[in-house]
Amino acid sequence: MYRLDAGFRTAPTYATPALERKVPDDSDNKPDHLRGTSQLTVEAVLAVVDIVEAMHRTISTFGGLLAGGQLDRTTGLTGMVYRNIRAVTNLVGAGIDVALEEFAERLNESGPTSANESLLAAVNGVLGDYLVATDNPLAIPMEFRQDGRAVSADDAKLHAAVRKAGGRVLLMVHGSSSNDLQWLRKGHDHGQALAEELGYVPIYLRYNSGRHISENGADLAALLDGFTAELPELTELSILAHSMGGLVARSACHYAEEAGHAWRERLRNLVFLATPHHGALLERSGNWLHQILQISAYSAPISRLAKIRSAGVTDLRYGNLVHEDWRDCERFELSTDCRQPVPLPKGVACYAVAATTAATSTYVTDHVVGDGLVQLDSALGRHEDPKYDLGLDEAHQFVARRCSHLDVLCKPEVYEVLGNWLTSRKPA
Repeated sequence: MYRLDAGFRTAPTYATPALERKVPDDSDNKPDHLRGTSQLTVEAVLAVVDIVEAMHRTISTFGGLLAGGQLDRTTGLTGMVYRNIRAVTNLVGAGIDVALEEFAERLNESGPTSANESLLAAVNGVLGDYLVATDNPLAIPMEFRQDGRAVSADDAKLHAAVRKAGGRVLLMVHGSSSNDLQWLRKGHDHGQALAEELGYVPIYLRYNSGRHISENGADLAALLDGFTAELPELTELSILAHSMGGLVARSACHYAEEAGHAWRERLRNLVFLATPHHGALLERSGNWLHQILQISAYSAPISRLAKIRSAGVTDLRYGNLVHEDWRDCERFELSTDCRQPVPLPKGVACYAVAATTAATSTYVTDHVVGDGLVQLDSALGRHEDPKYDLGLDEAHQFVARRCSHLDVLCKPEVYEVLGNWLTSRKPA
């Protein structure tokens, strides 16, 4: 079940044909997913109508250059047109659910695909908090998975596999807008390969990356608490996390320590792949753009599009890990880095892989471009303020060059370093 005929010292995964990950048949969920899509589409149309109407009113009334207040709706004939668009959109939305019931069986014949799973993960990454707030069935629930299927701690096969592995489990935590299946890249899956080479049982987390990182972190802590309590064979836990997943894992450790969860004592290794420990420049730039667009009455309606960004995305501005980092803040206002410092978990061997698209080190490529999304200092936990600096030992750091944010999932040199780190298993 866990075998992949590859290793970082023997037959390299990269010389084998690309693997094709099977997606389990979840046709029972297809009608809910379709209804969720219809609901989301209707609400998106209404939102765009609001934006267009606001721009129409501003331009038609020759509004001032500076946005000084709330934009009202249009009136008269123009207002009636926009009201009718909204009414028809709502009626169509109500009718879609009825039509979907009739055609659900026919649509299910196409079966689930990796592309559908990826699209669902992307929607959750961008709008996941909104999907939860509106009870949209497209919202992804948090669960542990293997081979694209939910796995439960009461599964006898899982108990047997963990016993055979000497109690060693490797938990894989994906990044923003991704899912458990997307660890497979260019025919290689770090989790499966490391499990084969080092004898771990790989388990994959699937979660809604559009929610606040701290919400996912607290939920993961609780999920692990229940899971490990029902799986006493699990004596040694390692976590391999990509991008946002590393922040979720650190948040989970924080909340596990607060609650006194037993699984925290079983955690031996925590490995970060391109994790923005101190945020990402792209999100900070997006926040500045949003503020600039609001300066003019003509561009202010467009600035609403910037508010599509989910709570998970805005948490990436500075790397928020706990509820207090965002509870008293307006997500879309300009703000400085005022996070609560969260150190790395004690007694755990922590490692970090950073990436840069450049072949050699320069200020621009390392501190601005990085891997295309995350800069080197952020990925390595380095910060000019000592209270935020993670203090990772240089022997626990690795920089992959000519490597993008996603290619850290399949680079041979990254895989070899992971294998060496997890073999040594020496706490920081």
